[in-house]
Formats: sequence, structure tokens, C-alpha cells
Amino acid sequence: VETVVDIVNVLELRVSLETESAGLAATRRNQRQLTEMQAAIDEFAECAAKGSDTIEADFRFHLSIAEATQNPHFFELMRHLGTTLIPRARVNSPQLAKEEKSSYLDRVNREHKLIYEAIERQDSDSARAAMRVHLTNSRERLRRVAEES
Repeated sequence: VETVVDIVNVLELRVSLETESAGLAATRRNQRQLTEMQAAIDEFAECAAKGSDTIEADFRFHLSIAEATQNPHFFELMRHLGTTLIPRARVNSPQLAKEEKSSYLDRVNREHKLIYEAIERQDSDSARAAMRVHLTNSRERLRRVAEES
């Protein structure tokens, strides 16, 4: 339970940090960064389909958004926090969410695609909203688990 509580705490930090990061990325991103985000989404899908680990691809996606802010502090903070930002790196999120792993991972990557699409269209409000939904969904699933324990 302590681990789940800590992950919820990290997700609270991420909601504030990455929501703004997505908004800034939408107005500042370049083509190379969009290509990196799409590559991370594709790698995530390939790993999920093969049943291999998606954590690195997930982190790459979020790190590429931080880089696209053009503010080195967002990137450095995300890099410093590392893959511990990804709940699946510390707990079995699909199992805790009482969800089949492939459908859980599909949903996570669909949320990534919505974030990417908003950043690609340079729609900062939608990028912020999509990131907030993505991270809040994770936080609320884990918060329910912590409360049930």
C-alpha cells in the first residue's frame, strides 16, 4: 500500500508538471520531436503486441513531450525522475485496476495518441486536457486500490 500511495503522490506531481508541459509542447514542438513522440507510440504498440515491456517506450513518449517544451528544466526534471514516473515500473497496474493487460495497455496508448494529436495540431488547450485525463485516470485507478487496501 505504501508503494501505491507513493505512486499516487508522484502522479499528483505529474498532473501539474506534464499538463503544462503538453500545452507548451503544442506551441513549441518541432518536426523531429513529433517524430520522436510518434516513434515512442509505435514502439509502445509493438511491445504491447509482443507481450514485452512497454515502460521504456512509455517514458520516452513523456520525455519527448518535456523536450518539446523547449524548456530544459522540464526535460531535466523528467529525466531525473526517470522510469519511476511510470506506475507499471513499480506495480502491476493492470492487475490492480482489475483489467486485462492488453486492453489496459491499448487504452494507455490510445490516450498517448490523443495527446500526440493535440500537440501535432498545436492545440495547447486540448493537449493539456488530454494529458490531464491520461494522468488523472491512472491516479484515480491507483487511489481506489489504496482505499480498498
